[in-house]
Amino acid sequence: MSSPAQPLAASLVQSVDWLAIAPPTIVAVVGLVVLVADLFVAEHRKTLLGWTSVAGLAAATAMLLPLLDGDRSTFCLTGDAAVCSYTADRFTLVIQFLVLGGALLAALLSVTALKDARKELPEGEYWFLLLSSAAGAALLPASRDLATLIIALEVASLPAFALVGLKYGDRKSSEAALKFFLSSVTATAVSLMGISFVYATTGTLYLTQVADRIQHVDGQFHTLAQTGVVLTLVGFAFKTAAVPFHFWVPDTYVGAPLPIAAYLSVIGKAVGFSGLILLTVVALPSYADVWGPALAALAALTMTVGNAGALRQQATRAYSAVRLLAWSSVGQAGYLLVPIAAAAYSGDAEKSIGSTVAYALMYGAVNLGAFAVAALVGRTKVLNRVADYRGLYASSPLSALLLAFFLLCLAGLPPGIIGLFAKVTVFSAAVDAGLGWLAVVMAVNVVIALFYYLQWTALLFRAPEGEPEKHRVPGPVTAAIALTGVLGVALSGAPQLVLRFTDTGLF
Repeated sequence: MSSPAQPLAASLVQSVDWLAIAPPTIVAVVGLVVLVADLFVAEHRKTLLGWTSVAGLAAATAMLLPLLDGDRSTFCLTGDAAVCSYTADRFTLVIQFLVLGGALLAALLSVTALKDARKELPEGEYWFLLLSSAAGAALLPASRDLATLIIALEVASLPAFALVGLKYGDRKSSEAALKFFLSSVTATAVSLMGISFVYATTGTLYLTQVADRIQHVDGQFHTLAQTGVVLTLVGFAFKTAAVPFHFWVPDTYVGAPLPIAAYLSVIGKAVGFSGLILLTVVALPSYADVWGPALAALAALTMTVGNAGALRQQATRAYSAVRLLAWSSVGQAGYLLVPIAAAAYSGDAEKSIGSTVAYALMYGAVNLGAFAVAALVGRTKVLNRVADYRGLYASSPLSALLLAFFLLCLAGLPPGIIGLFAKVTVFSAAVDAGLGWLAVVMAVNVVIALFYYLQWTALLFRAPEGEPEKHRVPGPVTAAIALTGVLGVALSGAPQLVLRFTDTGLF
């Protein structure tokens, strides 16, 4: 009896590449440390928890550097070392940089937000939930099997529900969290059903094996496989805030603490888009005729509805600045979907996917910068209306100039060269793939978006009503605004740097 048992035991032993899994592992460990430390740290020293979290995220981001020398994989099948659950390739590292860098900036904004909240937000729980979500988000782009993919998605999502509704006694926050939770859970349930269909027809969860076996599915299971493909994509379409799965976005961003709204706008999208990319071009390239047209239609619908929603925002309405950024993020999600849809029709899918990655890097930097300035203004203007930004240049010239720069980047206008460059990259991906109609829809939407971006930008430099109110900028908010500003300006000065990320290493 012992001889068969020994090979079985040997097959279960995994050699772990600790360096490869270091970035998400560090974030998870620091999250646990912060949760336990919260029990022992005195109330007046709770800020230490925040700075520990910032340091942990910075360390995790720094651990990406040793991984640049080549692809690494771990948790592989003992019979086939090429089939692994975790792979740290170029695509993984770029998305992990976006996720961990974005979480670091959100953490810097959170240090000041928690101090201003005056105990309305429990600090220990806040930092634990933020780090847990960031660990799941960092795990997802490295996932190469459907089980790890869906677990990473839920680890990233579940703490985010709690973060949205964490404010004590805030009805708006509770309603936003409930709407976010119910819609997300429904989308996840649909995705799990889709994964079960894919598993039933292929007999494997590994993405590369799914790609091979799903091409040879028995004819009677072909419809089941197609249904599984469509249902699996639904959960990730929800995370990207693609229409019609977008309805939770405006209320959730308004109800959440502003740093969490910033976090969701960038990291939430990075999670959704990296999951979509892995599912479509790695696991299901043979079903491009199913997901290609679906994503193209979603892209057109998403950018149109998002820009129309942003256009309807009234400057004097409460929280209109946050709502405008929320609807703008929906519109930007439409642009991000275009190259993924183009990958279904293009002869060079890697170049198409690289366009999405490059656009995501630009969007992440400038959108977090816009939220950082919104967090600054929101400290004195609680309702955070677009009208509250009138004359910001008179009271805080540098913040106004940087917000104008961020908005122009999102619009794709000079001096925001990186925004223009990213939009041209996405536009060319659609044209090269033969999706001329989608390129036209995108061009029309870019023109529509110019109106509300330029309207907000012009407001910053108008004469203020009454005496201009000085904005005292706390150190952590200054750091967040400065980092995003430097990154945006550097990329605008040398946009060719983004081209380096069009080689994703996924193929």
